[in-house]
Amino acid sequence: MKRRFSKAALVGAALVLPAAAMAGVVVKSSGPSASTYKVGTKVDDGSSITLKAGDSVTVLTSRGTQVLKGAGTYTIGEKPKEPRYRFANFTRRGAADRVRLGTVRNAEPGKIERPNMWYVDLTQGGTTCLYDFGTVRLWRPDASEAATYTMVEPEKADAVEIEFEAEEPDRVLNSARLALVEGRTYAVRGPGIDAEPVTMQFALVGAYETPEELATILVEKGCEAQLALMADRLEADAE
Repeated sequence: MKRRFSKAALVGAALVLPAAAMAGVVVKSSGPSASTYKVGTKVDDGSSITLKAGDSVTVLTSRGTQVLKGAGTYTIGEKPKEPRYRFANFTRRGAADRVRLGTVRNAEPGKIERPNMWYVDLTQGGTTCLYDFGTVRLWRPDASEAATYTMVEPEKADAVEIEFEAEEPDRVLNSARLALVEGRTYAVRGPGIDAEPVTMQFALVGAYETPEELATILVEKGCEAQLALMADRLEADAE
């Protein structure tokens, strides 16, 4: 099913649908109520949720982000924070085939934060969602030294080496040497003789109009790490 609609169609739908049809999605949840409000849970705008002491639930609604913390009853869609520029930059498409974005360093020397959610973290196993398999940017969280990673598609025994220079966090995958295919499993081995390989799969996302649609797609595709990163950016924007 196509997810892209014209602006007029979206406006028309908003006029004929009841308010309850506008639903948010839980993108981050911890505390005693985490089992009740699991990541991916849909919550209607205007509905109420009751949390306990120690709870923290981040909800992405049609109008922005709500970070709900502590005991109390909260109304979904009430005073949400709209995503700011840094979130838009983090989710921006086309980053893989443009000039590299500025890296973001954290408190640990040599470590950096992924600047865009579509970059493939070579150290992280599981499923990674991509919007295009033609141009894929590979990324490493520690760029302090030069390093070589090997990426293998075991079924065909195709392999490619990704060589990073010191202070170089990302490179574009040579798709002529190794093409990514949805549903196949790939093994990535980092630097070091004794390095354990990381197993990865990839999923292709379709078009989406809003951040909450993107969050729903990430849940459906099993791209948990990217959803967690997205939730962290949204939470930071809501502060």
